[in-house]
Amino acid sequence: MKGTVGELGEFGLIRELTSRLTSTPAVRLGPGDDAAVVAAPDRRVVASTDVLLEGRHFRRDWSTAYDVGRKAAAQNLADIAAMGAVPTSLLLGLVVPAELPVTWATELMDGIRDECQVAGAAVVGGDVVRGDVITLAITALGDLRGREPVTRAGASPGDVVAYTGWLGWSAAGHAVLSRGFRSPRAFVEAHRRPEPPYHAGPAAAGLGATAMCDISDGLIADLGHIAEASRVRIDLRSGAIDIPGQMHDIGQAVGVDPLQWVLTGGEDHAIVAVFPADVKLPARWKVIGEVLSPSSLPQVTVDGLPWHSKGGWDHFGSPEGS
Repeated sequence: MKGTVGELGEFGLIRELTSRLTSTPAVRLGPGDDAAVVAAPDRRVVASTDVLLEGRHFRRDWSTAYDVGRKAAAQNLADIAAMGAVPTSLLLGLVVPAELPVTWATELMDGIRDECQVAGAAVVGGDVVRGDVITLAITALGDLRGREPVTRAGASPGDVVAYTGWLGWSAAGHAVLSRGFRSPRAFVEAHRRPEPPYHAGPAAAGLGATAMCDISDGLIADLGHIAEASRVRIDLRSGAIDIPGQMHDIGQAVGVDPLQWVLTGGEDHAIVAVFPADVKLPARWKVIGEVLSPSSLPQVTVDGLPWHSKGGWDHFGSPEGS
């Protein structure tokens, strides 16, 4: 569709966006009324919300609208999975300039829709508003299916720490893009469009995970949240963490130790969980550390020592992002 959002108008844009959506059995009433109705068989709803701002969380010269949509949905749906829940639905608040091409908005919605389908969820409603900067406000909902939520507060000394998904790939891709390159493509795509292991969250809950979160701010930073909430120390074994050869190559080219990306790079949305030591984990889970009693050391250490740079994302302390 040609033209701008302003030419199409608010209700025309809403019609165009909602016409692209699909549904799931959990959606009893989708877009078009005052509110949506989503089934909640568990009688509890897991909810998470996030805001993405152009220039801080994404750049249109780095990512297509479709990429932005996939990423925006992924980072919210991953939060649901990290509680041990199954994602069911998503709500979108969209702020766009009047001169924005309609095709950008529709491609964004296509990306959000397709990422929801990967997770087994659906877009059920939202709102559009005119503004100077493209902004997405997303709320994701999920169903625990009779399980207790896996919080950050359940880790105990003697437990093991394991992850599944990718670590450091998005940060390496960001380093490549920041230097004006577009390859290695796998790392650039990992930054533009993360692939959270959605099914691993509920599976970890079924295996008896005692604490869990997704890696959005960096492995050390996010494990720090678990350590603080659980009042424990976590020690990571750097040699147990997989670092691909191409990541080493990128690190050498830009002068960065790739372990820094693995430990402090965010936006991969891998799942990291804590399990009792006697749990037999499937091959997809890689054990990388253990939970210890509190000490005078930082709450997260690497090979028994403080890591030289905490890293991680802080909206009020980090430089402009992507």
